[in-house]
Amino acid sequence: MLTKILPEFGHFALVLALLIAAVQAVIPLAGAATRRPLWMAYAKPMASAQFLFLVLAYLSLTASFMLDDFSVVVVADNSNSMLPWYYKFSAVWGNHEGSVLLWSLMLGTWGFAVSRFSGNLPRDMMARVLGIMGLVSTGFLAFVLLTSNPFARTLPGVPQDGADLNPLLQDFGLVIHPPMLYMGYVGFSVVFAFAIAALLGGRLDAAWTRWARPWTNVAWAFLTVGIALGSWWAYYELGWGGWWFWDPVENASLLPWLSGTALIHSLAVTEKRGSFKSWTVLLAIITFSLSLLGTFLVRSGVLTSVHAFANDPSRGLFILVLLGITVGLSLLVFALRAPRVSHAVGFGWLSRDSLLLVNNILLVVMTVTVLLGTLYPLVLDALDLGKISVGPPYFNALFVPLTVLLCIFMGLGPVARWKQMPGRELAKRLGIAAAAALVIGLLMPLLYGGEWNLWVSLGLVTALWIVLPLVRDLFDKTRHASAVGAGLKRLSLSYWGMVLGHVGLAVTIVGVVMVSNYNVERNVRLSPGESVSVAGDTYTMTDLREVRGPNYLSEVATIEVSRNDRLRFVMNPEKRLYLARRMPMTQVALRPGLFRDLYVAMGEDLGDGSWAVRIQSKPFVRWLWLGALLMAAGGVLAVADKRYRSRRVSENAVSSSEAAPGAAASLREAKA
Repeated sequence: MLTKILPEFGHFALVLALLIAAVQAVIPLAGAATRRPLWMAYAKPMASAQFLFLVLAYLSLTASFMLDDFSVVVVADNSNSMLPWYYKFSAVWGNHEGSVLLWSLMLGTWGFAVSRFSGNLPRDMMARVLGIMGLVSTGFLAFVLLTSNPFARTLPGVPQDGADLNPLLQDFGLVIHPPMLYMGYVGFSVVFAFAIAALLGGRLDAAWTRWARPWTNVAWAFLTVGIALGSWWAYYELGWGGWWFWDPVENASLLPWLSGTALIHSLAVTEKRGSFKSWTVLLAIITFSLSLLGTFLVRSGVLTSVHAFANDPSRGLFILVLLGITVGLSLLVFALRAPRVSHAVGFGWLSRDSLLLVNNILLVVMTVTVLLGTLYPLVLDALDLGKISVGPPYFNALFVPLTVLLCIFMGLGPVARWKQMPGRELAKRLGIAAAAALVIGLLMPLLYGGEWNLWVSLGLVTALWIVLPLVRDLFDKTRHASAVGAGLKRLSLSYWGMVLGHVGLAVTIVGVVMVSNYNVERNVRLSPGESVSVAGDTYTMTDLREVRGPNYLSEVATIEVSRNDRLRFVMNPEKRLYLARRMPMTQVALRPGLFRDLYVAMGEDLGDGSWAVRIQSKPFVRWLWLGALLMAAGGVLAVADKRYRSRRVSENAVSSSEAAPGAAASLREAKA
């Protein structure tokens, strides 16, 4: 009985969430425009109600998967009675319909969080922010209900069993990667809402950036972790050891990350100095627009990728219209309002302001570079002008030099002063760091690999140039303290977040450079009793056996890894055949390490008892993901700064701001 009513209950909850989102969008915005407190007061309860009904809808779909209700189309197409329960749980978002429901739920979650944890916002600002988020929710919930209903039924012909989840998705990566990525994508809707609300309210001052900055950092941290998890998942799941493909769908997540990185730096400048105001708003619009573009690319069916949901093009058309409306209206508001509420703040050509501006420009150029490489082939194909493939040669040739240039200015930024700084003083501060970076970076390839390598040296010099100026800056900030510990304690969490983020990028660069230049790979033929040597280790296949899993059959090899005739450990790569779809999959054997991964993947059965086996030694590959985690931790740490926990706007200030927005804005600017 329960399985019969759950889908209808979930569908009804989704309809109610759409109606509530529409109320949340219209009434608070109208109230803010007409200065009606009662209408503005609708924003918070509507955000809470929308979140509640989205949770109920999502739990209903989850229960349908867990209870094997194959009368629901997405359950029948993406689950199976033999599927382990944890994969049934993640299968909810392992398809188009369930994933857009998750997208909508997370949008509702962000709106609910803003309504609960932004009590310092003026009433009219809160109404505008939640109203704009309600508009976005209305568009996506309409998309779900009109084109992608996750509760559609197969009645009256209910299949006996489901088609099973795609074996590529039967992995722990599906459990954690999409939620993290979506939280980042959707999280940028918050800063977008703040930016448009600031434009509508005529308050393009430092206050709105202080309100928006924590939400932006958290969204950026989620997206950073999501991208890293996707890279890690592809590395061990697809069997060839690659960690980045320059796949169009991968690029779709990189685009908002690049512009979001520019945005969090621009927000810092606007909050600290009151400059870059219009630029910051424009970056907020661009970043969320790129998040929507990524959603369009994945779900439109315009490209084929292992990551994409290749679905009905009508769905892509709906998202494209939603994207056009969102971008068009937000840019129109920006064009009309930004010139009226913005003013310039001066700074010298050699200052932290100017260096951050250069870095912002470089990040935008990198974003445009990736965007062109991703969209150009699609545009040509759509216009019947031919098919071309834009791959790693294009991206590496443009992206790598831009990254090096970006890192040069990153090294300068932390030690530079705001507004103006003499060039001689900056050179004096950085002379030792520059010399040390050059000497260590040039010598390290000789010590590690036995011969000099230009690309390794360039990467190491770049990474050291990011880190060593931070060391000098820490020294300058603590040298006058009575003790080093006391000096370090005086530094803000926001500063430590910046340090951790920059160090994380340096660690990632080291990982990229080392694994790209020192990776050792051999494709060999092995059968029980045979051995092969790779990168100083001997791999011996000692056994090959059949194993039955819950929904697959597997050939499992036992490979002993030894060095100097001494057994070190055993690895067990697998070749699985999933029964429902008759689809083969490679299960990689990994020996992870901080300085080197050993990677063994089984290929095809060669027919005489032997198998094709890929063996790789991948130095420093873990540093790729360690650096990403450090960057994300830096973003979260900055949010913990005490100035974001204090209530800076009282209810009295709220009423005065509603009565005289210009005077209140000036007062907040002075306090900032």
